[in-house]
Amino acid sequence: MSPEIEAPHATQPDIWQGRESLSLHDFMAAANAAYYAGRDPLGARGDFITAPEISQMFGELIGLWFADLALRAGVGANCAYVELGPGRGTLAADALRAMGQGGLSPPIHFVETSPVLRERQRAAAPGATWHESVAALPEDQPLIIIANEFFDALPIRQFQRTGAGWRERMVQRTPPAFTLGKQDCVADIPLPLSDAPLGAIVERNFASETIATDLGKRILRQGGALLIIDYGYEGPATGDTLQAMTQHRFADPLDAPGTRDLTAHVDFGMIAALGRTLGLRPQPCIGQGAFLTALGIDARAAALTRANPARADDVKTARDRLVEADQMGQLFKVLALRHPDWPVAAGFA
Repeated sequence: MSPEIEAPHATQPDIWQGRESLSLHDFMAAANAAYYAGRDPLGARGDFITAPEISQMFGELIGLWFADLALRAGVGANCAYVELGPGRGTLAADALRAMGQGGLSPPIHFVETSPVLRERQRAAAPGATWHESVAALPEDQPLIIIANEFFDALPIRQFQRTGAGWRERMVQRTPPAFTLGKQDCVADIPLPLSDAPLGAIVERNFASETIATDLGKRILRQGGALLIIDYGYEGPATGDTLQAMTQHRFADPLDAPGTRDLTAHVDFGMIAALGRTLGLRPQPCIGQGAFLTALGIDARAAALTRANPARADDVKTARDRLVEADQMGQLFKVLALRHPDWPVAAGFA
């Protein structure tokens, strides 16, 4: 990735707290905590845009997906709508509006730590309940959990194979650069990758593994499903996927920590395997384009165009951005994990 030339940064938070080096995990965790705490990063004036901000069609189809699954499972409005990292609340607002047209108004629960984004969400989804972590979610009803571009922002660890064995990648403060730890980390490497070539990098997202496991146990106890939409791959695989975005451009992930969004690709294979081990039923990981097409995005786009012909080009542009393989349609993947007694979720034909 090539750093971009940018305007001077705003006041940069101190994520180091007197330390001269951090593991990549700690660096990413501290940088993203500072980044999200004080800003709304979305939209044209922000650093990136997510699918719900591109078009109302995305959230509406997710709402219909939720309603269809809840009704076929026989729980109806007794099932909580849970969203992890709900951004501005746009997805929830569109999803709940679509559900409401069918008479379904589930309780709303958001897992969000940013005070700035909570204010945006409060305006978009009045009546929502906020939680600092998944541990605080309700325990007395089924949960259908939506995680759109949530897992990619969780901090990762990286390990590199050297002549002396597997070593963890660290970040030094001055000058900003990657270094390697001294301890052997072979125990952290998935067995299929332990013989990777010298120089190979393996990523592990223990935060994702913990959250996916906790949510999976909840679903087993209470009923429900987890829908994950994010950019990623089906591992195990080697490679460095750490990236930074600022003002809608790629940037050096080590530069100005706390002032830009740090993410890494999601290992959908790992999450599916965890769910299967717990006893959940994973549905095949597919591209976002195929998922939205199966849910009826073309019919919805046609309806919006008929209702407002002057916006036909805008609707088509948004549809293409969400669906086409050379845009978000293939890079973004969709995975559903459901309770073993729940019906197969729509969209995975």
